[in-house]
This record gives sequence, structure tokens and C-alpha cells, in this order.
Amino acid sequence: MSQLAIKATGISKQYQIGTRQKGAENLRDILTQSLTAPFKRAMRGLRGDANIETHTETLWALRDIDFDVQAGDTIGIIGRNGAGKSTLLKILSRITEPSSGTIDLYGRVGALLEVGTGFHLELTGRENIYLNGAILGMTRAEINRKFDEMIDFSGVERFIDTPVKRYSSGMILRLGFAVAAHLEPDILIVDEVLAVGDAEFQRKCLGKMQDVAGQGRTVLFVSHNLNAVLNLCKRGLYLKNGQVVASGTAQEVIQSYMSTVASIDLDAEHITDLTTHSGRHIGMKSILKSINLINENGESARYFNTGDTIQVDIGYDCGEERCDFITVGINSSMGERVFTLSTLYTPNAPFSFVGKKVIRAIIPQVDLAEGDYNLTLTMGKHAVGNIDTIDSAINFTITLNNYFQTGVVPSQGAGYWMKKSEWMLLE
Repeated sequence: MSQLAIKATGISKQYQIGTRQKGAENLRDILTQSLTAPFKRAMRGLRGDANIETHTETLWALRDIDFDVQAGDTIGIIGRNGAGKSTLLKILSRITEPSSGTIDLYGRVGALLEVGTGFHLELTGRENIYLNGAILGMTRAEINRKFDEMIDFSGVERFIDTPVKRYSSGMILRLGFAVAAHLEPDILIVDEVLAVGDAEFQRKCLGKMQDVAGQGRTVLFVSHNLNAVLNLCKRGLYLKNGQVVASGTAQEVIQSYMSTVASIDLDAEHITDLTTHSGRHIGMKSILKSINLINENGESARYFNTGDTIQVDIGYDCGEERCDFITVGINSSMGERVFTLSTLYTPNAPFSFVGKKVIRAIIPQVDLAEGDYNLTLTMGKHAVGNIDTIDSAINFTITLNNYFQTGVVPSQGAGYWMKKSEWMLLE
């Protein structure tokens, strides 16, 4: 029978917004409130609102959360911004208390929720390792034994005796994760903080979390990188508006999340107006008027799976000026051109555009890797060149979604194209 690592029962967290919490918690708060109160009263008087009471509103960051985590599970927690993911991790890490409900943790917890958590900026990296390790529950002997390994993992050996206040946020992240990951916790909790690191360090962190999970420890991982969640986690939780709306295998939860996101997008009118688009090149005529992306069901969408067919509808108004080509460039989120489509490259494509119409480009089986992409649009004519060009005319997201059907997800850096292949042994 599996051993329980975490048991959450009826967890809710309530915040009051629009006003300060009454009362001061320590001497610093008392002094600050005493010094600033006269100035605040004076400002309210000048504005004429001295007698107006501050409006308060209740916000439920979490509402009646129930879930169990077995020892050795790897759990990915996903959801849109504001869903309550980070609040839940802070409660699990004992940083904040729930307004109601109980959390039972069975084992030592290591957490990395914010860059520099537990670090003192005036102390050196070396001193902060001992300080942070002690905060996380490590003994001095344990820190000494793992010190060299932590330094090697962090990659900041050259600056280990430099005050942390001179570190970049990436260096602080490296050092903080190195300490948390080498705590050998029974439960490792990691927030989206990894997004601060570069691609190489993210791979190291994911590899370390896989090692922790492989040793039978429990990992809770919050990320917007669904590929990383699918690659690392066996199970998942999908939070929406502070509640669990789906739980199960990582793949099932991601599919539920993507279907919900897609339906939200369909409710909004997704035909993007390009008339005053900020990405239009200076000096260009405004003849590209609108763009819309359509999925295989004939619906407006911004989220697609690897291998889906995508239709691009481009509205234009050339007036009486005749154009003879339209080009669509697909770019990565880093601005790298992935591939280019054009009526110039396509036999039997329209070669004359005049007046106000919509043209559709069909891109079959878009085998792109998971990530965020955008389109650059260009319209013009051979004799003149480009008449209208818009960068980042529209954004869209690709999710791998078990494209290879092997349960294995390519690591970051595997390239933009996900191609299926056949393999055989030759005698």
C-alpha cells in the first residue's frame, strides 16, 4: 500500500483587497504606520476624501481544495495566472497559513518559490549556502558534505565569496535551487521560478527533479511549460479560480486544460484588427486589415496541437492598387524565423489582389515543437516591393500533446520541428 506524502482537506485562502490589514504585526510596522499616518490623512484631506471609508473586497485565492499525494508521486500543477497555484505552494511550504482547512505533510519539505528566498544580500554566496541550508533544516555537517556538489551544480564557484547583492537574478536562482535540490527532501516543491534561468540551467533543474523523483521522493512542480510538466510529472492538478477542476494523469490534466483554454478563446472574438497594429513597419500603407487563425473544427483558436492543420485568414483592402503577393512568416518567441509561406511559392495560388477581400492560407500538419509563435505578414507587388508589413501580427501556442504516442517527450533544445520517423535493423 502506498504511503501518503501530502493530505489536503478543505483548503481555502481568503484575502481582503482594497484596504490594509488592521493592526501591526511588529515594531517596524508600528513605527511605519505612525510615521506615515499624518501624511496620508493630509493627502486625503487635499483630495476631499478624508471622511470616505476604504472599500474592501473579499478575494478567495483558494476555495475548498481537497487532494492526496502519495509518496514518490511527481505532480504538475497547472492553470492560468491567478488560478491559485503559487498560493497553494506557499501553504504547502508553511510560508502562509490557510484561512480554513488542514494540510498534513509527511516528511521534510524543500521549496524554491521565489528567487533569493532566504538569502541575505550582504552575505557572500558561501555564507548564504550555510544560512539557507539551515533555514531549510540541514545540519552544518550535512551542508559541509554536500557543499562542493552544490557549488558545482550552481555554476557560481568563481563568485562564491562575493556578496550576493552583486549577483544577477539568474545567479541567485542557481544558488537557491542548488541548495534546495541537495537538501534531499522527502517533498520538493518548485514554482515557475525556473523560468528565470537560461535553457541550459532549466535542463539541469529538470534533470535534478527527475533524479529526486527517481529516488522515490515526492515532487510538486508548478509551470506554464506544459512540455516540461508532461516530461517530468506522472500526475497533474488543474486549478481554475482557486479550485481543482481536473486531476489525474499529467496527459489527461493537460488535455483538460487545453480544451478549457480553447473554449475560452472561442468565446472571445478572435479576428484581430490590424488597422492600427503597433507592429506595422514605419512608412507602410495600412492595407492589411485583419487576421484570424482557425482550427480543424472551423473555429477561431490560438492554441493548437503539434500536427494540427492551421488556417490563416487575412483580410486586406488594397483599394484600386493591385498587389501580387502575400507572405506569412512563422517566428519563434525569440524572433527566429521558423519557416515562410507565400503565394509566390505556391502553384495555382492567387496572383492578383485588388479591393477588399479575405484570403485563406492552409498549413497542413504543422509539426512544430511545443512553444509560443507569432506571424509576420507582408503584402506587396514585384514592381514596388513590400507595401505593408506587420511584425507579430498574431500570436499562437503549440502543445506537443503526446504527438509521438510513446510517452517520451523531447527535451528542450530538440529543435522546432517534431518529425515522425521509421526505424529498422538491417542484417
